[in-house]
Amino acid sequence: MSSSTVLVLNGPNLGRLGVREPDIYGHTTYAELADLCVATGAELGLSVEVRQTDSEAELVGWLHEAADAEIPVVLNAGAFTHYSYALRDALAQVRSLTVEVHLSNPAAREEFRHTSVIAGVVTGSISGFGVESYVLALGAIAARLQA
Repeated sequence: MSSSTVLVLNGPNLGRLGVREPDIYGHTTYAELADLCVATGAELGLSVEVRQTDSEAELVGWLHEAADAEIPVVLNAGAFTHYSYALRDALAQVRSLTVEVHLSNPAAREEFRHTSVIAGVVTGSISGFGVESYVLALGAIAARLQA
């Protein structure tokens, strides 16, 4: 398979991984997660770029970039998942593969986390497997790109 670019985009508070509620989000740091994504991508023939922001506007801009360049996206939108219609609208413009990921299982948590406003515009969703959710998402993208 030829090398394809994939953006792994992370929303608010994900830069605090390893420190923020490790009983829920694990002990893996954001830097370790980024390294895992890049290494997994390399194994799958993907060129992975990992980004994180606490800014909704910046995340929307990155999705516009992915839409314009037809780049597949793995997205952990964090809290924006539950209420950002701006993010949903930007994500709906991405015609490449899109995978929503979550470290924890939002459906098994507080009620406000049960609704994903972005789920209806992504190719698929993976949650509840910790950092392995990202590995599974990249594997799914690689498999679809090979098909």
